[in-house]
Amino acid sequence: MLLGDFLREGVSRLASLYPAPEARNILHILYGERLGTDRYTHVTEPLYTIPAESLSALSSDLDRLASGEPVQYVIGFEEFCGRRFKVSPDVLIPRPETEILCAEAIRLGSELSAKRLSQCDDTPVRVLDLCTGSGCIAWTLALDIPGSEVYGVDISEKALAVASSQSFSSSDGRSDRSSPVFLPADLLSDPPAFPCDKFDLILANPPYITESQKVEMRPNVTRYEPALALFVPDDDPLLFYRAIAKWALILLSVGGTGIVEINESMGTGTQAVFQDFGFRKVEVMDDFYGKNRFVKFS
Repeated sequence: MLLGDFLREGVSRLASLYPAPEARNILHILYGERLGTDRYTHVTEPLYTIPAESLSALSSDLDRLASGEPVQYVIGFEEFCGRRFKVSPDVLIPRPETEILCAEAIRLGSELSAKRLSQCDDTPVRVLDLCTGSGCIAWTLALDIPGSEVYGVDISEKALAVASSQSFSSSDGRSDRSSPVFLPADLLSDPPAFPCDKFDLILANPPYITESQKVEMRPNVTRYEPALALFVPDDDPLLFYRAIAKWALILLSVGGTGIVEINESMGTGTQAVFQDFGFRKVEVMDDFYGKNRFVKFS
């Protein structure tokens, strides 16, 4: 089968789920991973034929995509902050917006690390990632903040297994840095005992989509990504932010900073939660699209 024919068939089969440009991009990702081709191979090599030994597997992959399964689960990974993170239906697929949270945390953590180094202070920059999921935030900060000590917690043992299984080779350039430590914990309960008393950075991407917003979402999200990590009750949409604020009052160091991802429609309300808990510097941060997406507090 010609690669171009596979692409046309795939776009047709995915038409009810995605706009044509998005469907094409999904298929480029799929066969790029499976065949090692690039997105223009069907144009530059119009007679490129899919090897017989690969066609059956690709057809099976296309069946999964046509059922609504995200391509990231089909191929088993997603790119995040320049690295490949393993994903499965036990964890949320990392989103580009969350890279903004990581970038700000890396900036703050790196500045603190440099300051301590200049003072001959070898105390590590301690980071706590709540609702860690795939571990993409925890790993990114552990690898990109010099002298960091990172902990990630989640209520899901399956998610923690995925987070713990992430690995990065020496080609990443950061293999000498410590891996995160992942621990089970329920954010809606009291914090567990950690080896350190306080954290310089507390980060979280908790559930924040209300049940009533579910009808606005695509089936590839609602049917395949873990509901435990996505949804909150309509009558208490900010419960996880109150829990984060309670943990932060106990665990955030003097001068430390927290950053949380939020529901774009609840920026003011989420900001008020942290103000009500006594945090004096609380600001809403936007994402790439100018939407309220994060709250930073200290």
